[in-house]
Amino acid sequence: MGVKSVLLFGIPARKDAIASSAYDPNGVVQTAIRAIKSALPEMTVVADVCNCEYTDHGHCGVLDSKGEVDNDASVELLVRTAVTYAEAGVDVVAPSDMMDGRVEAIRRALDARGATDVAILAYSAKYASAFYGPFRDAAGSTPQFGDRRTYQMDPSNAREALREIALDIAEGADLVMVKPALPYLDVVRAARDAFDVPIAVYNVSGEYAMIKAAVANGWLDGERAVDEVLTSFVRAGADVVITYFAKEYAARHA
Repeated sequence: MGVKSVLLFGIPARKDAIASSAYDPNGVVQTAIRAIKSALPEMTVVADVCNCEYTDHGHCGVLDSKGEVDNDASVELLVRTAVTYAEAGVDVVAPSDMMDGRVEAIRRALDARGATDVAILAYSAKYASAFYGPFRDAAGSTPQFGDRRTYQMDPSNAREALREIALDIAEGADLVMVKPALPYLDVVRAARDAFDVPIAVYNVSGEYAMIKAAVANGWLDGERAVDEVLTSFVRAGADVVITYFAKEYAARHA
C-alpha cells in the first residue's frame, strides 16, 4: 500500500500498578519492534511511550500514597520503557503521558546508552479530550477512577499548548504533536507559526469513529470526507499525520 511508518501501542497480557509490562525487554511492543525491523528494515517504527495501557488503574503514571499520579516516579518508568524500545531497534520514541520533564530525561538516558539516533516525538499539546473513547475501550486503558485532567491539557487553553511545546523543544524533542487533531487546528496553526520543528497531529479514534459512523449511515461520502479531513491537517501546518485512515487512504493514492 505504500505505508512507510507505523506507530505502535501495546496491550499486555498482564497489568499492574507499576506498569511493569511496559518496560519488559520481551514485552509486546519490544517484540513487535524487533519483528518489524527484521522483516521490513526500511519501515520507520515509532513506539508510544506511556503507562496507561499497562497499569491496572488506567492512569498514565504510577500513584503515590494519596492515589495521585507521581510525576517523577512516572518519568523514571517512562525512561526505562524508552530504553528498552531503543535496544529493540525503534526509530522514534513518542512519550504521550504529559508528565513534566520526561523529554529531557528520555533524551539523556538514550544518549548515555549511545542511542543518539533515536528521535523523540513528544506529545506536547495533548488535551483532556472526549475523543479518545474508542481507543481507551480497545486498549482497556480508561481510568478506573478520576480523570486525566491533572496532567492533560484544558481544551479551552491554547496558550498553554505553546508553552508546553516550547518546553519540550528545549528539552530535546525532535518532533512535537498536537492531539487530538480536528478540534485543535487553531493550535496546529499557532504552533506552525511559532516553531521551526516538524509538527505532528493525531487524528484520534473518536474523530475516526465519527466519520465511519456517518458514512455507515449514508450521511457522508466517505472518500471525499477522509480526503478533506486529512488535507485540513496539512493545510493547518502539520508535517506528520497519524491516522487510522492510513491504509485506506494509501490504497487510493498509491
